[in-house]
Order: sequence, then C-alpha cells, then structure tokens
Amino acid sequence: MKAICFYFQIHQPFRLKRYRFFDIGNDHYYYDDFANDDIVTRVAHNSYIPAAETLLRMLERYPHFKCAISITGVALEQCEQYVPEFIDLLKKLAATGRVEFLAETYAHSLSSLADPDEFANQVRVHDDKIKEMFGVTPKVLRNTELIYCDELAPQIQAMGFKGVITEGAKHILGWKSPNYVYSAASAPKLKILLRNPKLSDDIAKRFSNTEWEAYPLTADKYMDWIASTPPEEQIVNLFMNMETFGEFQRADSGIFQFLEALPHFAKERGVEFMTPTEAVSKLKPVGELSILHPISWTDESRDVTAWLGNKLQNEAFQKLYSVAERVRLCNDRRLKQDWYYLQGADHLFYMATKHFADGAAHSSFSPYETPFQAFTNYMNVLADFIVRVEEQYPLSIDNEELNALLTTIRNQESEIETLNKEVSSMRKNIEHFNEEHLLRGADAMKAESKPEKVVVKEAKATKTSKLKAESKAKTTKAKTTKKAK
Repeated sequence: MKAICFYFQIHQPFRLKRYRFFDIGNDHYYYDDFANDDIVTRVAHNSYIPAAETLLRMLERYPHFKCAISITGVALEQCEQYVPEFIDLLKKLAATGRVEFLAETYAHSLSSLADPDEFANQVRVHDDKIKEMFGVTPKVLRNTELIYCDELAPQIQAMGFKGVITEGAKHILGWKSPNYVYSAASAPKLKILLRNPKLSDDIAKRFSNTEWEAYPLTADKYMDWIASTPPEEQIVNLFMNMETFGEFQRADSGIFQFLEALPHFAKERGVEFMTPTEAVSKLKPVGELSILHPISWTDESRDVTAWLGNKLQNEAFQKLYSVAERVRLCNDRRLKQDWYYLQGADHLFYMATKHFADGAAHSSFSPYETPFQAFTNYMNVLADFIVRVEEQYPLSIDNEELNALLTTIRNQESEIETLNKEVSSMRKNIEHFNEEHLLRGADAMKAESKPEKVVVKEAKATKTSKLKAESKAKTTKAKTTKKAK
C-alpha cells in the first residue's frame, strides 16, 4: 500500500536590531524585540494556529491520518513568550500520539558544516526541549534546511537516530525516484527519507498561482496524482513549511479546506499516512544513496550557497565559529543564549547576493535593504559578542593551552569536590557516633537507676514482713502466757 509522509517545519529567528559600530563594547543586547513580537504573532495567527486547529480536526475525524512537525528551539522560545496559545495546540497535537516531533538543531544553525561538537550539542539541547514540553523523544533528524551529505551520516547514526530526512535533489537522484526509503552509503543502518520536490511545491509554491496549468488544485485531483505513481513506489514525502498554510498561500485561497480534505480522498484511493519513524521502521531501503557534497531544500541549486555563497557570508561564518570551543567551555548563561541566537542560518541568508529562482519570496524575509547592510550589522554584533567571549577566555591563549588550563582547573575542582564529600561523610559518621554514644549513656543511666528503685522497694517489703513477723510472734507469746496462767 502506498503511503504519504507529511512533515511541517516551523522556524522563526531572533532578528537583530540596528547595531552601530559605536555600540560595540557598550550595548550587549542585540535583538529587535518589537519586530520579533510583531512577526511571530502575525504569522502565528495567520498560519500556525489555524493550521494546528485544522490538523487537530483531521486527526479527530480521520483515525488513519498522521503527520510530523519540526520546530526549532528559538521558535519555541518566541512562541512561549508571544503566542503561548500555539504551544497549547502543539501539546494537544502531541497528546494524540499520531503527530511525531522531529529532531533538529536548536538554533536552526549551520553547525553541521562547521563544528561536529556544536552540532551534536545543539541537537541534544533541542531533544531535551522537545521532551520537556511534549513528552516525546525524537527518533528522526531533520537538519537545518534539510542539509545532508555522506560526511554527516555516521555522526547522525552515532547520535542514535533511526533516520534522516533531506531533499530529493535531481542532481543526486538522476533516474532514481524520491518515493523510496534509501540507506546512507557511509552509514548503512541510517535510513534516508527524500522530499518529493514536485508534489511538495505544488502545494507550497503553486497552489494559488492562477497561471499554473494545473490551477485550481483540488484535494481530489492531487490525490489522483499520488495514487497514479508507480505501484512499487513506497512512500511520497511531502515536506513543507507550516507557513505554507495561511501565510505563503493565503486563507482565502482555500488552502486550509484543501488540506483538511486530503485524508478523505486518500482513504478512497487506498493511500495511508505514515510518520517518519514508521516509514524508516516498516519500509525496507531499496538501496544505498551517496551524497558527496551538502545538499538542502533551498533554491533550484539545492546546495548551501544560499548561506555560504559569497565572501561576506563565509567571513561571517568563519568568524562566528572561531570562538565556538571557548563559548562551550564557559558557564555564562546569557553568553550561551546569544551564541545560539547568533548562529541562526537566517543571518547569513540575509547576506546572500545570488539570484534566487523565487527571489521575491526570499527577499521578503530580509529586514535589511541590502546584503551589505545585513553583513555590516551582523559583524558589529559579532564583534561585541567576541569581546565578551575574550573577557572570559582571552584569544591570546590558543585552544590547546586553554584546554590544558581548564582541564587542570576541572581536575582541581573534582579533587575538591571529592574531599568535600569525604569531609561530609566523616561529619555524618561523627554525628552518628555521637548519637549512638548518647543513646548508650542514657540506657546505662536507666539501667543503673532501675536496680536502686528495686532495692528500696525490696527493703521496704522486707521491713514490712519483719514487722509483721514480730507482731505475730508477740501475739502468739501473749496467748501462750495467758493459757499457762
């Protein structure tokens, strides 16, 4: 039986305020709170909330419907702060047991391309956040912007994930179809789910395009397309941003009604729904897939040039991760929070100078007039951030020397902690000994005081008996004398 795997992505970056050169060293707060509040609130009410309510109705009405959601840690933070009602809806979706939450980097970062330790750390922090909020542990990874390559597969597998989802890029697949489960060439136990770019973009990009030859797109027609794919093809992966519903495709286009009707027509055609974990667990891979260079789901090139395609982006990227190891070593909560927020891939995307095939949609995301303005603003913020890092761990000390010093400090802290535990244990033993000693002393005093009372009592009893005996003897003697007379 053919299956559909639906996946919806949710992300909102922490946008930076206008930060001048003269602010460096004087202002350590980098964010445009007004813009962040305004954008996430608007998008939530136009898209996230009505989409989540639609999914809840679908889950209630169609027992065979299932889907997956991926939401970044930074988006969760903003939703908690500005639209907590959406968090409540996500919890209701999780409670159904038919909505899977995927793993990803907490900050929607490009750490997988720069620093394996940071990548692993961010995924772990994100997993902890999902577990804390929704009570589930992700089993399938969705890396930032679906970035994936052979080099990442062994690490993803070692992190305990059963599968990873990425783009069904034409230059990778060639004649192969994205509608199968594949295994990673560099880690055969790791399963790969590939996005079907055509069928996904028919909804995400072309749904309300009146010039599109297939317009208008109905749920009936769309499900016919899926049902008519070759019968041996296992699964159709429909991956898209949740903003597709209500933001990119406006509510008056009928997009919500289209989504809600899909399970009905799927059931009519014998098409089922699977979560990513079910897909990688139940379906056998048809072969290995090798992806030598990083791919993504952005732009027609399906690579990482949207974020690392020019000198501005690469300079900012290298400067940022030059302090990665030092930030991980520190215990400053605010510094680490800023570290996450500054890693968002969006900041690098705003610096892009390449021409995008859907440039109008991409340009609408940037709060800057030009890529150079985005670069200047970001580098000013980064300069202040690095000054703060250097205050804790001077850049004049190389990483090896710093690690050696910190290892010594940690060893000393460990020894001190051990000694403190020993002292604490000895104190408890002494207290226990003193308590036992006091109890024994009290028992001894009781034991000594008890015989004295007994002796006194016995003495009194003896004296009484003696008096009684003497009295009796006197009485007897008197009677005998009387008789003799």
